[in-house]
Amino acid sequence: MSLVLPSELVVDRFLPTVRAMIARRLADRGMTQQEIATELGVTQAAVSKYLSGDGGGDDRFRNHSETVATVDRIADGLASDEMDGYDALAELLALVRSLEDRGPICEIHEEEMPELEGLGCDLCVRGLDPDVRVERDVLANVRTAARTLASIPRMTDYVPNVGTNVGMALPDAENVTDVAAVPGRIYAMGGRIEIPANPEFGASQHVATAVLAANAVDPDVRGAINVATDDRLLERAAELGFEPLEFDADYDDRGRHLRERFADHGGVPPVAYHQGAFGIEPVTYVFGRTAQEAAELLEGLVTAAGIDDVRLEPDEYPIRDPERENSD
Repeated sequence: MSLVLPSELVVDRFLPTVRAMIARRLADRGMTQQEIATELGVTQAAVSKYLSGDGGGDDRFRNHSETVATVDRIADGLASDEMDGYDALAELLALVRSLEDRGPICEIHEEEMPELEGLGCDLCVRGLDPDVRVERDVLANVRTAARTLASIPRMTDYVPNVGTNVGMALPDAENVTDVAAVPGRIYAMGGRIEIPANPEFGASQHVATAVLAANAVDPDVRGAINVATDDRLLERAAELGFEPLEFDADYDDRGRHLRERFADHGGVPPVAYHQGAFGIEPVTYVFGRTAQEAAELLEGLVTAAGIDDVRLEPDEYPIRDPERENSD
């Protein structure tokens, strides 16, 4: 992993671009190269390079509307003596803070450190905020779970026509925006699993509803995956000790219905399903304490459904099955 500080990108990419932009605008306003050099705190030779187009920089700053507007204000202020160096510095610092908040600096930082991509990184803006760390951990867990799904042999057999998704809730989740999932859902295309984007919070109403219902009954259950209902999967789950819970597909408030079914069941089962209804495709949910745990359970079930001699121990998955416990 390469450690790149955002401040390095400010020095190496942002400053040369902005200095060149300001230099050209000051030259357009009639200032000499030496006068421009004095204002910018650089040599006359550096200004000459800026004006000739040899000063380097990045077009993402040159074409950024907020950067252009700030540069124009600074150039107007310096050329008219209405702004001094202190004022110009204040404008640039405010611009840097803005560009670090999901702007070009943030974009370039993710390119230089691919480990940050898709994490919703807010380090520059909020620092090591504990809430941000939890959000990053949830996003990373969902991303890992999605990759697990893509690696499961025959997983394409269990992707419904409407697509599948994997989600995970934050601790004490209250609504859909507290659940991370894959935007646009996961589809089977050309015999493989297609993951269209990195996970985001609030990306899926469908899987979030199931996650929130499960979490409301058992706060330890925060992950879920929806797949197509398939008799092979349900039979194998039952054989392995995960007795699937059936619920009604045709209802107005899915979240409330699931909460009631889970409460009647005595808790959240690892596997719950419905057989569909008019205009509703049959769907099965696999639950776990995390998205990745749900993905691992699903991987075991899918693999077991395709190979008769596979044996999966229920105790490998700590999410409890109330029906199994009551029968023991």
